[in-house]
Amino acid sequence: MATAAPEVRVPGVFTTRRHDAWWFPPLVQGLGFLAFSIYTTWAALQNANFVHGPYLSPFYAPVLWAAPGDTAAFHHAWFGYKPDWLPYPGFLRYSPAVLILGVPLGFRLTCYYYRKFYYRAYFASPPACSVGTLTGASYRGEKKGLFWLLNFHRFFLYLALVFVVLLTWDAMLAFRWPDGFHVGLGTVVMVVNVVLIAGFTFGCNSLRHLVGGGADCFSCERGGAAKHAAWKGVSFFNGHHMGWAWASMFSVGLTDLYIRLCASGVLTDPRLF
Repeated sequence: MATAAPEVRVPGVFTTRRHDAWWFPPLVQGLGFLAFSIYTTWAALQNANFVHGPYLSPFYAPVLWAAPGDTAAFHHAWFGYKPDWLPYPGFLRYSPAVLILGVPLGFRLTCYYYRKFYYRAYFASPPACSVGTLTGASYRGEKKGLFWLLNFHRFFLYLALVFVVLLTWDAMLAFRWPDGFHVGLGTVVMVVNVVLIAGFTFGCNSLRHLVGGGADCFSCERGGAAKHAAWKGVSFFNGHHMGWAWASMFSVGLTDLYIRLCASGVLTDPRLF
C-alpha cells in the first residue's frame, strides 16, 4: 500500500525540510530587478543623451515633441518642436520618459510571472515552494490596496502591443543614416531588443487567453483554424515566458545604456556594413 510523502514545509518563517538552495533564485531575481529599477529611474530622469543618430532609447520612445533647440531629438519627433502654447504637466518638464515608462512598467508589474517573482523575492509570501511564509497570510487574490491594480493586466497588454509596434518602427529607422542605408552595432542592439520584448509580450498569459482561451472546440468555430494557429504561436512564447521576461528586461536597459554611451562620446558606434 502506497504511503503519502512527508510534508516538506513545516510551521514557522523560512522553515522547511528542503535541502537545496531554495533561497538563491529569489535572492538573485530580487537583486537583479532592484538594479534594473535603480538604473531605469536614473536614466528616465536624465532627459539627455537618449538619441544618437538614428538610434533612439526605448525609454524615451516615442518622441512626440522635441524640446526647442534639441536637434537630435527633432529628427525622431512626430510633431517637430514643442510649441510654446502647449502646456506640459510639471513632471513632464523634467523628463517625458516618466510618462512613457508607465506602460511597460505597468505591464511587467501586473504580469503573472512577475507577480510570482516579487511575491517571493520582496514579500516572502512565500519565498519558495514548501518554505514558511513571512506574512503567514493565505492568498486570496489581489483585492486590497494597490494590489487591486494588478487586475488590469489585460489593459496594460493592449498598450504594450502598441509599444511593440512603436519600438519596431524605431528599430527600422536605425538602418537609415544621413548618407544612406547602414548597419551599425547599435542597429543590431535595437533589433535584438525588439525581438526580446516582442517575445515577452507575445507570450503573455492574457494574450494566450484572448486569442484562443475562450474556445472549447477550435474545429467547431468559424475561423477556428486561424484561432488555433494563433493560440499555438502564443503558447510557444508562453512556454519560455520567464526567460523572455528577464532577457527583455535587461536588453531594454542595455539598449538605453549603449545609446547613452554613444551619445555622450564614451563609445564609438562601429559600422558593420
